[in-house]
Amino acid sequence: MVKVKICGITNLEDALLSAELGAHAIGFVFYRKSKRYIEPEKAKAIIGKLPPFITKVGVFVEEDEKEIIETMREVGLDLAQIYKDLPLDRRIAIRAIRVRDENDIRRAEITPYFPLLDSYSEFFGGQGIPFDWNLLKGLKRSFILAGGISLENLHHAVRLKPYAIDVCSGLEERPGKKERRKMEEFFKRLRHYEEEGILRKVWG
Repeated sequence: MVKVKICGITNLEDALLSAELGAHAIGFVFYRKSKRYIEPEKAKAIIGKLPPFITKVGVFVEEDEKEIIETMREVGLDLAQIYKDLPLDRRIAIRAIRVRDENDIRRAEITPYFPLLDSYSEFFGGQGIPFDWNLLKGLKRSFILAGGISLENLHHAVRLKPYAIDVCSGLEERPGKKERRKMEEFFKRLRHYEEEGILRKVWG
């Protein structure tokens, strides 16, 4: 099954449900202006109750490298998702790029970090609107697809051959709270695509 990151986690129930259904990674937003902001202490408590082999990702927007490293160590994070260029080890960072046009795709092509392509928004994520996925035709490297992925466009998202997909608002009942029905249906559809051979045709 395609790798999945469930982002915007703010409570233990959603974190455990994500792990139970098959998420490979869980994202915690440490951007204070976000509706999905979580305090580091609360994120640490949630992480302490997760099963093994779940990748824990912190989303950082304004912090510098020192703050990020300290938070990662304190909370128990595996990766940092950053929205600006910082001198972080490439092994622990994902570079989020908000896509508006072909220039942003070119930035994704040359960034030294693994690129995560997100929709452009003044509020940094979680707006539920995909960018123009036709722009991806010119991208020659692996990427994580984010921004507006939902049950309605999941099939299309998978066929774009992303390394992983990052889902947030498309599975919520309100900002910061996931909807169980949507979550279950999301992973059910992914399993169905795999069983029908759709994913094998994409990556084969």
